[in-house]
Amino acid sequence: MRQELSPSARWLTLSAAFLGWMLDGVEQAIFPLIARPALQQMLAVKGDREVGAWMGWLTAFFLVGAAFGGVLFGWLGDKMGRVRTMAFSILVYSVFTGVCYFAQAPWQLAVFRFVAALGMGGQWSLGVALVMETWPERNRPLLAGAIGASANVGYLLTGWLAYCVPVTGDSWRWLMLVGAAPAVLTFLIRLYVPESPRWQEAVGAAGATHPLREIFRPPTRRIVGLAVILASVVLIGTWGSVQWIPLWADKLTGGTNPAAKAVTTMVLAAGAITGCFVGALLGKYGRRPAFCGLCLASYGLCWLLFHNITTYGLGFKVIGFLVGAVTASFFGWMPLYLPELFPTRIRATAQGVSYNSGRILAAVGAVSAGQLVGYYSGSYARMGQTITLIYLVGAVVIWACPETKGKPLPA
Repeated sequence: MRQELSPSARWLTLSAAFLGWMLDGVEQAIFPLIARPALQQMLAVKGDREVGAWMGWLTAFFLVGAAFGGVLFGWLGDKMGRVRTMAFSILVYSVFTGVCYFAQAPWQLAVFRFVAALGMGGQWSLGVALVMETWPERNRPLLAGAIGASANVGYLLTGWLAYCVPVTGDSWRWLMLVGAAPAVLTFLIRLYVPESPRWQEAVGAAGATHPLREIFRPPTRRIVGLAVILASVVLIGTWGSVQWIPLWADKLTGGTNPAAKAVTTMVLAAGAITGCFVGALLGKYGRRPAFCGLCLASYGLCWLLFHNITTYGLGFKVIGFLVGAVTASFFGWMPLYLPELFPTRIRATAQGVSYNSGRILAAVGAVSAGQLVGYYSGSYARMGQTITLIYLVGAVVIWACPETKGKPLPA
């Protein structure tokens, strides 16, 4: 019979997953804040054509690194345990975000961000697996919302910090040193956080496991393929358009208001925190209808933002909040849905492959977004209008996926 964790031990697993993904959010939020001033400084330019192109490539390097890291650390999580692997992944992304302080050229930023992203990519699948395996099933929707919201708490904290100390071409490097702070968390996780009893039982019963081999066999292969498409829709929409909104705010103010980037980041993050809980709670009424509705709402609000807003002001912030909420709601929905698709022995690997293959396709979207900014003569709005059409694809594909509402987590 499986040994259940005590309430205090379960809270430790949730705290570790929440903090790990929150600090991952801090790392992700840093770059949109420093990108424009850092690239303008390194390239010795003031326009956005070159900045947009490099932003696309740097985002792509990050996403590809996160994709490989998600697969690598997901596989290690199924082989070595959720907790040990989670601590290692946090150490990797902390150290190499700090190393970005020393970058002198855009290609160096790309390399350092790629290595940091390896560690960031593992956090999502490991944290979700650990929490969903250690808490009662009745708590899953609320927990999914909390995990989804945690990264956006990190975004909010980073935005607040940048608001207090504006990020300019002369001061962006200090923010990279802030990104090294999460390394301390690795030691606390290894000391205090218990391993998942469900994982220990599954590994003990199965003996030697081959999760990568198993996920590419029928019938799991089809489910993984559909999960990749869903993750791609979500991540292309986010990284191909929403992540560029702080840069757009900087352009709308002519670069004369450095706080605009920070305020925009906080507005998007505040909306996203709300949206993550909404996305998870909507899943209670059916996983497929919730995803379809969120796709349609995301497209509608992005259309409103990118077609109608031309100045940085109250309207920009209000619609930005709503866009942040609805486009981030998927990050509350996915921690609820993806664990329900796969058995314990392959869960972290399958989630890592699904979510992070989506990141590879999102990397293509990010490069395309950068090229579109150049094609549209530096217009972030017209780029956003094009990229967010991806949400209409998600509204259709979800109906080919299994409905898991009311079903127990696979053993």
